[in-house]
Amino acid sequence: MTFLEQYRKKIAPKLAKKLGKKNLLAVPRIAKVIVNIGIGDIAKDKEKREKAINTLAAITGQRPQIRPAKKAIADFKIRQGDPIGLKVTLRGRRAYDFLQKLFTIVLPRIRDFQGVKRGSFDKQANYTLALTEQIVFPEADYDKIDRVRGMEITFATNTKDKKEARMLLEELGMPFEKNI
Repeated sequence: MTFLEQYRKKIAPKLAKKLGKKNLLAVPRIAKVIVNIGIGDIAKDKEKREKAINTLAAITGQRPQIRPAKKAIADFKIRQGDPIGLKVTLRGRRAYDFLQKLFTIVLPRIRDFQGVKRGSFDKQANYTLALTEQIVFPEADYDKIDRVRGMEITFATNTKDKKEARMLLEELGMPFEKNI
Protein backbone atom coordinates (compact mmCIF):
# COMPACT_ATOMS: atom_id res chain seq x y z
CA MET A 1 0.00 0.00 0.00
CA THR A 2 1.43 3.39 -0.99
CA PHE A 3 1.59 6.26 1.46
CA LEU A 4 -1.15 8.11 -0.47
CA GLU A 5 -3.48 5.09 -0.22
CA GLN A 6 -2.64 4.82 3.46
CA TYR A 7 -3.60 8.49 3.89
CA ARG A 8 -6.91 8.02 2.06
CA LYS A 9 -7.94 4.79 3.80
CA LYS A 10 -6.65 5.23 7.35
CA ILE A 11 -5.39 8.73 8.14
CA ALA A 12 -8.13 10.85 6.51
CA PRO A 13 -11.03 9.03 8.27
CA LYS A 14 -9.16 9.26 11.58
CA LEU A 15 -8.58 13.01 11.11
CA ALA A 16 -12.21 13.52 10.07
CA LYS A 17 -13.35 11.90 13.30
CA LYS A 18 -10.89 13.94 15.43
CA LEU A 19 -11.82 17.24 13.74
CA GLY A 20 -15.56 16.52 13.58
CA LYS A 21 -15.77 16.73 9.77
CA LYS A 22 -18.38 14.69 7.96
CA ASN A 23 -16.89 15.02 4.48
CA LEU A 24 -13.47 13.43 3.84
CA LEU A 25 -12.72 16.14 1.27
CA ALA A 26 -12.84 18.74 4.07
CA VAL A 27 -10.02 16.96 5.94
CA PRO A 28 -6.60 18.62 5.69
CA ARG A 29 -4.18 17.12 3.17
CA ILE A 30 -0.80 17.83 1.62
CA ALA A 31 -1.34 19.98 -1.47
CA LYS A 32 2.32 19.97 -2.52
CA VAL A 33 5.88 19.59 -1.28
CA ILE A 34 8.44 22.15 -2.45
CA VAL A 35 12.19 21.43 -2.23
CA ASN A 36 14.65 24.34 -2.69
CA ILE A 37 18.44 24.40 -2.86
CA GLY A 38 20.56 27.54 -3.20
CA ILE A 39 23.29 27.38 -5.87
CA GLY A 40 24.51 30.96 -5.91
CA ASP A 41 28.17 29.99 -5.60
CA ILE A 42 28.12 27.67 -8.66
CA ALA A 43 25.79 29.72 -10.84
CA LYS A 44 28.48 30.34 -13.45
CA ASP A 45 29.99 26.82 -13.41
CA LYS A 46 27.77 24.65 -15.65
CA GLU A 47 29.40 21.36 -14.71
CA LYS A 48 28.93 21.84 -10.95
CA ARG A 49 25.42 23.19 -11.50
CA GLU A 50 24.55 20.05 -13.49
CA LYS A 51 25.84 17.90 -10.59
CA ALA A 52 23.56 19.78 -8.18
CA ILE A 53 20.63 19.36 -10.59
CA ASN A 54 21.26 15.61 -10.91
CA THR A 55 21.56 15.20 -7.14
CA LEU A 56 18.26 17.00 -6.50
CA ALA A 57 16.61 15.02 -9.30
CA ALA A 58 17.79 11.76 -7.72
CA ILE A 59 16.51 12.82 -4.30
CA THR A 60 13.05 13.95 -5.46
CA GLY A 61 12.49 11.80 -8.54
CA GLN A 62 11.76 14.88 -10.63
CA ARG A 63 14.00 17.27 -12.61
CA PRO A 64 14.33 20.64 -10.81
CA GLN A 65 13.70 24.10 -12.23
CA ILE A 66 16.54 26.59 -12.25
CA ARG A 67 15.37 29.70 -10.41
CA PRO A 68 16.74 33.07 -11.58
CA ALA A 69 17.54 36.06 -9.36
CA LYS A 70 14.68 38.57 -9.25
CA LYS A 71 16.96 41.50 -8.42
CA ALA A 72 20.59 42.39 -8.96
CA ILE A 73 22.72 42.44 -5.79
CA ALA A 74 26.09 44.06 -6.39
CA ASP A 75 27.64 42.95 -3.09
CA PHE A 76 27.13 39.27 -4.03
CA LYS A 77 27.98 39.84 -7.72
CA ILE A 78 24.53 38.66 -8.78
CA ARG A 79 22.78 40.09 -11.79
CA GLN A 80 19.07 39.95 -12.41
CA GLY A 81 18.30 36.68 -14.18
CA ASP A 82 21.40 34.80 -12.93
CA PRO A 83 20.60 31.27 -11.70
CA ILE A 84 20.67 31.23 -7.89
CA GLY A 85 18.55 28.24 -6.89
CA LEU A 86 16.91 24.95 -7.80
CA LYS A 87 13.29 24.16 -7.05
CA VAL A 88 11.17 21.02 -7.30
CA THR A 89 7.40 20.95 -6.69
CA LEU A 90 5.97 17.51 -5.89
CA ARG A 91 2.23 16.86 -5.97
CA GLY A 92 -0.04 13.87 -5.47
CA ARG A 93 1.54 10.43 -5.14
CA ARG A 94 5.09 11.77 -5.56
CA ALA A 95 4.60 14.22 -2.68
CA TYR A 96 3.32 11.51 -0.34
CA ASP A 97 6.07 9.07 -1.37
CA PHE A 98 8.68 11.78 -0.69
CA LEU A 99 7.12 12.43 2.75
CA GLN A 100 7.21 8.74 3.61
CA LYS A 101 10.91 8.56 2.69
CA LEU A 102 11.65 11.77 4.60
CA PHE A 103 9.85 10.73 7.79
CA THR A 104 10.92 7.07 7.93
CA ILE A 105 14.41 7.03 6.41
CA VAL A 106 15.99 10.48 6.14
CA LEU A 107 15.17 12.28 9.41
CA PRO A 108 16.15 9.33 11.63
CA ARG A 109 19.57 9.29 9.87
CA ILE A 110 20.41 12.79 11.12
CA ARG A 111 22.93 12.70 13.95
CA ASP A 112 21.55 13.73 17.37
CA PHE A 113 18.07 14.15 15.91
CA GLN A 114 15.59 15.17 18.61
CA GLY A 115 12.62 15.92 16.35
CA VAL A 116 11.57 18.87 14.22
CA LYS A 117 10.36 22.12 15.74
CA ARG A 118 6.62 22.52 16.23
CA GLY A 119 6.52 26.25 15.51
CA SER A 120 7.74 26.37 11.90
CA PHE A 121 4.29 27.03 10.44
CA ASP A 122 3.61 30.19 8.44
CA LYS A 123 0.33 32.17 8.32
CA GLN A 124 -1.12 29.84 5.67
CA ALA A 125 -0.41 26.77 7.87
CA ASN A 126 2.44 25.54 5.65
CA TYR A 127 5.39 23.92 7.38
CA THR A 128 9.01 24.62 6.38
CA LEU A 129 11.85 22.33 7.34
CA ALA A 130 15.52 23.17 6.75
CA LEU A 131 18.15 20.47 6.36
CA THR A 132 21.82 21.41 6.54
CA GLU A 133 23.05 18.71 4.17
CA GLN A 134 21.63 16.74 1.27
CA ILE A 135 23.78 13.67 1.94
CA VAL A 136 21.28 12.33 4.51
CA PHE A 137 19.19 11.16 1.55
CA PRO A 138 20.16 7.64 0.42
CA GLU A 139 19.97 8.68 -3.27
CA ALA A 140 22.64 11.37 -2.85
CA ASP A 141 25.92 9.84 -3.99
CA TYR A 142 28.64 11.26 -1.75
CA ASP A 143 31.33 10.84 -4.43
CA LYS A 144 29.40 12.88 -7.01
CA ILE A 145 28.69 15.83 -4.70
CA ASP A 146 31.09 18.75 -5.07
CA ARG A 147 29.94 20.46 -1.88
CA VAL A 148 27.46 19.72 0.90
CA ARG A 149 24.46 21.99 0.45
CA GLY A 150 21.50 22.73 2.64
CA MET A 151 17.93 22.47 1.47
CA GLU A 152 14.57 23.83 2.44
CA ILE A 153 11.48 21.61 2.29
CA THR A 154 8.02 23.19 2.50
CA PHE A 155 4.86 21.16 3.07
CA ALA A 156 1.93 23.13 1.65
CA THR A 157 -1.42 22.07 3.11
CA ASN A 158 -4.93 22.84 1.94
CA THR A 159 -5.95 24.20 5.34
CA LYS A 160 -5.37 27.64 6.87
CA ASP A 161 -5.54 26.37 10.46
CA LYS A 162 -2.14 25.66 12.04
CA LYS A 163 -3.64 23.21 14.55
CA GLU A 164 -5.21 21.13 11.77
CA ALA A 165 -1.99 21.21 9.74
CA ARG A 166 0.02 20.04 12.77
CA MET A 167 -2.47 17.21 13.38
CA LEU A 168 -2.14 16.16 9.72
CA LEU A 169 1.66 16.06 9.88
CA GLU A 170 1.58 14.16 13.19
CA GLU A 171 -0.78 11.56 11.72
CA LEU A 172 1.47 11.22 8.66
CA GLY A 173 4.34 10.40 11.01
CA MET A 174 6.35 13.61 11.20
CA PRO A 175 8.70 13.30 14.18
CA PHE A 176 8.03 16.49 16.15
CA GLU A 177 10.21 17.29 19.15
CA LYS A 178 8.91 16.16 22.53
CA ASN A 179 7.58 18.78 24.92
CA ILE A 180 9.57 18.95 28.11
